[in-house]
Formats: sequence, structure tokens, C-alpha cells
Amino acid sequence: MAKAFLFSEFGSVDVLNVQELDVPLPGKGEIRLRQRAIGVNYIDIYHRRGVFAPKLPLPSGIGVEGVGVVVAVGEGVAGFYPGDRVAYVGGPPGAYATERNVPAARALKVPDGLSDDVVAATIFKGLTAEYLTHRCIDVQVGDNVLFHAAAGGVGSIACQWLKAKGARVIGTVGSEAKARLALSNGCDDVILYRKQDFAARVRELTDGTGVRVVYDSVGADTFAGSLKSLRPRGLLVSFGETSGPVPPVEIAQLGSLGSLYLTRPSIAHYTSDRKEFEAAGARLFSALLDGTIRPGEITGFALEDAALAQAAVENRKTVGSVVLKCS
Repeated sequence: MAKAFLFSEFGSVDVLNVQELDVPLPGKGEIRLRQRAIGVNYIDIYHRRGVFAPKLPLPSGIGVEGVGVVVAVGEGVAGFYPGDRVAYVGGPPGAYATERNVPAARALKVPDGLSDDVVAATIFKGLTAEYLTHRCIDVQVGDNVLFHAAAGGVGSIACQWLKAKGARVIGTVGSEAKARLALSNGCDDVILYRKQDFAARVRELTDGTGVRVVYDSVGADTFAGSLKSLRPRGLLVSFGETSGPVPPVEIAQLGSLGSLYLTRPSIAHYTSDRKEFEAAGARLFSALLDGTIRPGEITGFALEDAALAQAAVENRKTVGSVVLKCS
């Protein structure tokens, strides 16, 4: 019997319940994994709250990434065999479990030299950082970039990658401790957004020009200032809303502020093509192995403490990444 977290209503962490389940044989195109480590992401909290439309059908599993060992393969699966160590991201939520079936199309073989915890902590956030910095917009040497929540899981990885690409990276954070972390991860300048008008400070740091791109996962609290931080024809990449949803935007505002661009990307659309997915995974694993990016601080919880782990992430009590460990 496998243990898995399910929820039957949307709400607080109290809706999460662990149950014992029989995992069926993997279906066509699936692989069965005995899991070793599971990443905790803010999207898990969105799913639990019922933020996204359409909402998940209930009851539902939770979690979208993990690392495990293949124990069985379904019909039509090529390239994966029992004993392979793989990481996956996406597919039906259900990662908070000791064993599960996942679509083989969402799995990547993990190279030697990377630990389970490191891969579980970085596969979702790292692939997000990869498409943000390389494909959503290909940041160039000398570009001025603003990254909100620069000490968070995605921010810590993305800022390292941006610095390696030769960008000038300006980060926003909520505390002095997180400012030190952001500086250690490649930020050239850090703004305490609760104490400073970050848009005005960005203008000061760029001699009034503004930045080429703003990466904003905070949402309601930062969106207006993010637009004001951009140079003419700059791009706002809105990829989250930890402070709440962004209110409706008047399209004419983008013109009046400098013919700005706005995008709301999703990792699903940037990894749906198998070749792109494999290339992104290879780029991420290579960057981890050669030290271009470091995984940063990893906070571990036992799988049984998944509710505590989510609460810590939701209340911004963590830096870096959070991983659930299977015993």
C-alpha cells in the first residue's frame, strides 16, 4: 500500500489528509515510481486553495514534481526501465505520495552526480527559471533586469542564471536576511520593497532608463510598480500572484507607459514539446553539475509533515526550496 495526500475540498492546510492507497499497474504511456524526494511549490498551494480556473476535480492528489526510481513501465513506454532514477514535473497532481504512476512524457532521467534532494528541490523551479531566462525572453549581456522575490526558490536560481548570462540583476526582497541571500545568488543591487519605492529606486539605479524585463511572481502588491520600472518596449513577465491576483489591466496603459509588453507564461506551455522539455532538462542538469547555478538552501520535511511544509512556504517562512522526504 502506498501513502498519499488527498484533499476533498479547497481551503487551508487542514484539508490535506494522508490515506493508504493501492497504486494500479501503470497504464499506457505511464511509469510507476517508488518516490524518494518531492518538491513543494507555490502551485501546490494554489491547487489546494482552488485558485486556478478550472479548479482541480475533487478529490484530488497534490504536488507536481518529484524524484524516484522506476519500478514498472506501462504499454508503449520507450526509454525508461525498472531501476532508472528519474525526475518529473507536471501531469496530474499527486506527487505527495510514496508511490505513484506518472506520464513517461513528463519524466527525465537524472544524471549521476546530482542527489535526490537537489533534483527534487530544483526540477520545477529550475525549469521555470530556464524558460524565464532563456526562452520567454533571451536575456543578453548588459541587460538590466528586475526580479521580484529574488531570495525565493525560483528567484535564487534565476538570478544566478541571469548573472551568468551577463545581465545586471536588481532584486527585490522583504528582509535584510533575504537581501544577503539575493546578493550571494548574483544580484548586483537589492531593494527592500516593503521599505522603499522599488520603481523609483530602479529608475535611480538605471539612470532613469528602466529595465528591459521585470519578472514578477508577487502579483497584486508589485504589478503597478513593475510596469513603471520598465524601459520603453520593455517586457513584464507575470508568472505568479503570491500577494493576490492582479486586477484587470487597461490595455492602453501599456502604450502610455512606453509601448510595453506583458506576458503570463506557464511551464506547461514551455515544456509541452518533448524535444524542448528534454533540452530544457539537459540545460538545467548541466548548469547544476558545472556550478553555473547552485541549489541553495534546502529545507527538508518528512512526507507525513506535508501540511507543515506547505504552511511554512505559504507564510514565507522559508528561503530557497522545500523538499518532502520519503522514508
